[in-house]
Amino acid sequence: MAAAESDPKPASAVHSYAVKGGRTVEECQDMIRRSLRTPMVKFLKEHLEKAGCGFGEKFINAVHCDKEISGGYTRGEGIMVCSNHMNIQDEVNQVVIHELIHAYDDCRASNLDWANCAHHACSEIRAGHLSGDCHYKRELLRGFMKIRGHEQDCVRRRVMKSVIDNPYCSEAAAKDAMEAVWDVCYNDTKPFDRAP
Repeated sequence: MAAAESDPKPASAVHSYAVKGGRTVEECQDMIRRSLRTPMVKFLKEHLEKAGCGFGEKFINAVHCDKEISGGYTRGEGIMVCSNHMNIQDEVNQVVIHELIHAYDDCRASNLDWANCAHHACSEIRAGHLSGDCHYKRELLRGFMKIRGHEQDCVRRRVMKSVIDNPYCSEAAAKDAMEAVWDVCYNDTKPFDRAP
């Protein structure tokens, strides 16, 4: 979901199951504009600005993606939303929220290194936990049905998918990093008072 400044860039995308169809770049850009008016996105934008990292109109862009990803955040470039994998407004909202949490982490941690598996895993844990990506209704729609413990299982699954795509992190390194930072990062709810 987030990328490093150095090349090769770690994969900077929220991983989800790509869906057939999708939207045009123009349709998706309109959906992004609507997303910017939602309470959660407004809240995150306000806290980015308070942290000294405001953003302009071109910070969040719709693009056509070849990889099966929903979007991503890249330091110095902003957020991309993969139009060809978006079908409804809620999907766009989720990607924008998730990626804004990465942008917030990047802003508040001056030493954040996206090539460091633990740093990447921490931001993924926070984004997965705080964005609503793993709400039980979304999990049911993805075909994951579990009554107890679904949210943490979902966050772990999604963290692994993203961190494994980081060229600096093997599967073993991604798992070790996730486990090493889990408690601290899962319980770090900033800029929220508690997990939404």
